[in-house]
Amino acid sequence: MSSQSVYGTGPAEEAVATHTLAVLVDNEPGVLARVIGLFAGRGYNIDSLTVAEVNRAEHLSRITLVCSGTPMVIEQIKNQLGRIVPVRKVSDLTIESPFVERELALVKVSGKGDKRIEALRIADIFRARVVDSTLESFIFEVTGTAEKVNAFIDLMEPLGIVDVSRTGAAAIARGSAAVIGLNSREKKAS
Repeated sequence: MSSQSVYGTGPAEEAVATHTLAVLVDNEPGVLARVIGLFAGRGYNIDSLTVAEVNRAEHLSRITLVCSGTPMVIEQIKNQLGRIVPVRKVSDLTIESPFVERELALVKVSGKGDKRIEALRIADIFRARVVDSTLESFIFEVTGTAEKVNAFIDLMEPLGIVDVSRTGAAAIARGSAAVIGLNSREKKAS
């Protein structure tokens, strides 16, 4: 008897892919808990999650989340998100349009002598900024794709990483058209 994952039914079936979803919601208490509860209740994992108010006048927030699954699982996630009452619109940026995705990380590295010099050299290559410095440590700010942030952290690891704080992905569609319209009062039909 084999156990099946919610991310896919097996190697002979459809491949698991990562998707970036933009979810426009009413900015009210409990909305994020309902979204997270949907994922937790079905055994889905959230790889990255960011939330911020994007329109004060209309009390709208945008949840950007990155999750993985087969096409069927991703479609199920989008449909279930769309049924939550405070959700205005769900957009799958991965399939709907080209998009820009960035993440910010603060990386604290401790070390002396040659390790400090090497940390500064690597930071320069990655265009990371020093945002704090003591005689024994640096805090670097690095911005870019998740892959870039991961690569920076991997190279800093042997130099003495003390702590890492990451924002999660923020993403937006390219071009002049809005995937998530901020003034739209219509709820996306499921």
